[in-house]
Amino acid sequence: MSHLDPAIAAAIRSAAASLSGETEALLARLVRHRSLLGNEQSCLDEMEAAYAGIGLHPRRVAIDAAALASHPGFSPPLIPYDGREPVAAVHRPSVGGGRSLMLQGHLDVVPEGAADLWTTPPFEPSIRDGRMYGRGAADMKAGVAATVLAFKALQLAGLQPAGMVQFASVIEEECTGNGALAVMQALDKPDACLIPEPFPSLLVAEVGVVWAWVTVTGRPAHVLAMQSGVNAIEAAFAIVRHFKEYEAEMNRPERCHPSFAAETHPINVNFGTIEGGEWNSSVPTRARIGLRVGVMPGYSCRDVAHDIEQLVARAAQSPELGGATVKLEFKGFMADGCTFPADQAISRLISGRHAAETGATLPHYAAKGLTDARHYVLYQGTEATCYGPDGSNIHSIDESVDLASLHQVTSVLALTIAEWCGVEKL
Repeated sequence: MSHLDPAIAAAIRSAAASLSGETEALLARLVRHRSLLGNEQSCLDEMEAAYAGIGLHPRRVAIDAAALASHPGFSPPLIPYDGREPVAAVHRPSVGGGRSLMLQGHLDVVPEGAADLWTTPPFEPSIRDGRMYGRGAADMKAGVAATVLAFKALQLAGLQPAGMVQFASVIEEECTGNGALAVMQALDKPDACLIPEPFPSLLVAEVGVVWAWVTVTGRPAHVLAMQSGVNAIEAAFAIVRHFKEYEAEMNRPERCHPSFAAETHPINVNFGTIEGGEWNSSVPTRARIGLRVGVMPGYSCRDVAHDIEQLVARAAQSPELGGATVKLEFKGFMADGCTFPADQAISRLISGRHAAETGATLPHYAAKGLTDARHYVLYQGTEATCYGPDGSNIHSIDESVDLASLHQVTSVLALTIAEWCGVEKL
């Protein structure tokens, strides 16, 4: 299948294999950064140094929320963006003529949860049985490391891409996607975008997501006179039941996009946070729940937001709320679903290269979560997909990435860059 000269492919493959130690070392450094929402700066600095280390000239990309607010891909942010600029770098060829490619990944991670449940501390990378453990090791700092060392493998083989290659390390993939959106707006349009998210398969579809926050205000009372009060926490639980009914409705077979035909429950409604109450012996005044609602491709996230508004309004009038008042806010994801055709050029190349290197057919994956790849398809008309190393326990305890898979993906990425962009001598 390859259009690469066999000798060139062999040299790139050998170079990638020789860099496995550097790949693991960069990944370990990235995992040590506790790059939660609002705390990404040191990890961005690490990637700025990594891009400079392969001869590129990194730059920061500001996220101007006011300027992006009217863009259909923008999501209402949770916190300000001052001092939290994604880092990008661009390789430009000497002779040129090749296709261009964006290699992007996110550095933000979700909270580690109960750290005492981890076998080893979540931000101290640990290698056991061929896997590196740590929060973000799989999702998706391994993929980010792979992009850097894949490019270095070409250099080690005495080559460089004959087309423009963009690199970007972004923030807020886990809550808005605004980091990727800002980078996409700031850089030239590439011919394709590849995001090495942690699944060893080819992304062909993903759901959208809406984040909503429901605040219930009841009427406090001493527990001795509990019946005279309105319990905000109990009222919040009543609203949860309404959302579960909505979830069941959205998963009816006739609502399913063809990409998810094999899934019995593609749309998930998750209640991720709850806070409220003041005292165990007081009827609680207020409770706030944060939830995530999936969006089927072909059904707008704005339509889902409208559904949520109507659902909350109906729930607020329900007798089981006992007169509690309800406030609804949308902050975080306001994202549409997306499809990534398996027969597009970049997907065919990745599938073919993976098969050639591993001897195995690359499976297709319709994700019940979302990625930053949607921006390039929906708002730029650029081919995009995801393919990356084998991760496990993502967003859970003892998250890890298989290191053999990471090295395999690094080699596949290096060969994909060479074949997509063409190569020229350094």
